[in-house]
Amino acid sequence: MRLLVTGGAGFIGSDFTSMALREGAHVTVLDLLTYASGAQFIEAEANAFPGRCDLVRGSILDAKLVSALVKESDAIVHFAAESHNDNSLQDPTLFVHTNVDGTAVLLEAAREHGKRFHHVSTDEVYGDLPLNAPTKFSEHSPYRPSSPYSASKAAADHLVRAWVRSFGLNATISNCSNNYGPRQHVEKLIPRAITERLQGRRPRVYGTGKNVRDWIHVRDHNRGIWDVLLRGRAGHTYLIGADGEASNLDVIRMINELMGYPANDFEWVQDRPGHDLRYAIDASKIRAELGWKPLQTDLREGIAQTINWYEENRAWWEPKKAATEARLSKWGY
Repeated sequence: MRLLVTGGAGFIGSDFTSMALREGAHVTVLDLLTYASGAQFIEAEANAFPGRCDLVRGSILDAKLVSALVKESDAIVHFAAESHNDNSLQDPTLFVHTNVDGTAVLLEAAREHGKRFHHVSTDEVYGDLPLNAPTKFSEHSPYRPSSPYSASKAAADHLVRAWVRSFGLNATISNCSNNYGPRQHVEKLIPRAITERLQGRRPRVYGTGKNVRDWIHVRDHNRGIWDVLLRGRAGHTYLIGADGEASNLDVIRMINELMGYPANDFEWVQDRPGHDLRYAIDASKIRAELGWKPLQTDLREGIAQTINWYEENRAWWEPKKAATEARLSKWGY
């Protein structure tokens, strides 16, 4: 199988690329190689799998390039997106152009060449849930995005469904909860806290820290995408989650303890506007239909492994760290 993986040099996309290569696929990565990418991860895979991994630097908004790459592929797995909520509050139109217009370009290319299309989305399109409630998001939850980022992803989801219904495109969608693991950019909660500690500073907590996320290891997420790509029903949406609910405060305390610091040794910073309270995923559909289930179910163990990765890969994240902290500090975070 020849796959076109958009955003395949990013955090989740590069892990998927690694997995797909080990499953025997030929992978072409299309990535603009922005600040959050890791081209060296794809270059390493190209060396490990000669002739089966190609990296193309380019934009999903480049219709001519996209069409040429889609034509040579059997399926498209679409990760490429601007994805950080804080950034979307500063430059929302960038998120609209990349996440909405870029998805439309890809869908048109898939329609033109009759290719299988899988769209990787987020649980944030559903808004948020009350704290301490039994409710979870399902494939039938209404869309209530809170930020420019989640609104742009919601719009992209709707485009995929429209291309399925109007043009008969063989497409699926997956909405996943918060990922963690190796290769994640240091602007995100877990790697930011870990790298703060590794550089001798206390981690920071937004607002009250009570906001709950449903954490899933990136490899479990990508195993779910692989299952949907191969066996998911055309036109269907699958939610991927690992029943890993924990508050931001719990996660920071866990990181502190694992790294040998007092649990409450952190700094409070102002909350983000429109900060969602709680996400939680009902993954019963993908479990029942495709037999998927998470393998990394112990969040503490998964975070400990993630800490080890950042300790061993300073050369990747340290050049990104200073600029990231300067940007977030400018915004009050």
